[in-house]
Amino acid sequence: MDLKNFEANRLKRLPPYLFTIVETFKDEARAAGLDLIDLGMGDPDMPTPKNIVNALCSAVEDKNTYKYSRTSGDVEQHLKRAIASWYQKRFAVNLDPATEVLPLIGSKEGVAHLALAFLNNDDIALVPSPAYPVHFNGVIMAGGILYNIPITEETHYLPQYDAIDSEILKKAKLLFISYPNNPTGAVATPEFFAETVKFAKKNEVIVCHDAAYSEITFDGYTSPSFLQIPGAKDIGVEFHSLSKTYNMAGWRIGFAVGNKDIISVLAKTKSYIDFGIFRGIQAAAIEALEGNQEHLPPLVKMYEHRRNLLVKELAKYGWNIEKSPGTFYVWGRIPQKFRHLSALNFVKKLILQTGVALAPGTGFGDYGEGFIRIALVADDKTILEATKRIGEFLKNAKNN
Repeated sequence: MDLKNFEANRLKRLPPYLFTIVETFKDEARAAGLDLIDLGMGDPDMPTPKNIVNALCSAVEDKNTYKYSRTSGDVEQHLKRAIASWYQKRFAVNLDPATEVLPLIGSKEGVAHLALAFLNNDDIALVPSPAYPVHFNGVIMAGGILYNIPITEETHYLPQYDAIDSEILKKAKLLFISYPNNPTGAVATPEFFAETVKFAKKNEVIVCHDAAYSEITFDGYTSPSFLQIPGAKDIGVEFHSLSKTYNMAGWRIGFAVGNKDIISVLAKTKSYIDFGIFRGIQAAAIEALEGNQEHLPPLVKMYEHRRNLLVKELAKYGWNIEKSPGTFYVWGRIPQKFRHLSALNFVKKLILQTGVALAPGTGFGDYGEGFIRIALVADDKTILEATKRIGEFLKNAKNN
């Protein structure tokens, strides 16, 4: 019996996970003796602030920390209040901790479960492309119908709602947006969010705004919240993560806030699937949100410096890339000499010949073809070494 044939059809609908394929290239490069520099995955290289670590250490000394997380628990209620308070201070948005706040096992989990919570087999989800993979993979996993909205350099990576066919809109139920945007680093204005609210209300579509990188912006830009727009809370929710703001990627802690009915259905869905978040991590998240934020300005300044350094060094070798105004990624077209290759094949050549790993744009959807994403998750010395290797690779392009 071939058990591979037992795999659910919805899994077979998923596109190949290109980052798994890229991992095989990395293994091959290591096996060949190359010193790997991985700028592909968005995994922060800086440590979690000490006050947050200390909060976890204190929590694990309490025997109650090891019990199942329960909605009515003191730690759980405290975390919801901390999230609401942080939101009010940061965005001047008022939230009811009891009905409009939902902690998550990482925002990725919440985004995927939102699709599961709301999509039937004949429902359409509108997803800008390129996008963070769970935005479209979550739709497919839920059995919904994926409709890609191309976002391009020409439109500043903002979806053009008036270009969506009216027949598609009749069946559309969810709209995913994300600013600052992963993978492009693009940012949005309050005017765009207002346009989104108007569009969603007219077409009776739920808005899911993934704001995981709201605190990492450059050049004097400060990211607004979608929920700051009048009427946004009537039709949408916003997702946040502590992964990037507090260097807590492996801790798996995030939250969704916004419309109480959407939050309620998402919470109901999760109640059938998980038992909540480890209470020690919830205690640490409370400290992250309520404690001092002194680490954040230097962290953002560091990423801005790395962005400037990377772009400047690559330009020396003829690879000109725009500076992303948000996230800790740089997004750019494949160098001219390699545009006959797919993004995946370009990344493969680069890894196997130089040991420098980048992310192929097609890992973020069909409309990412022709682009690559570079994560600013290495120190200056490593970035300089990586760009030097890339420069040699570009210089010898005629031999590739």
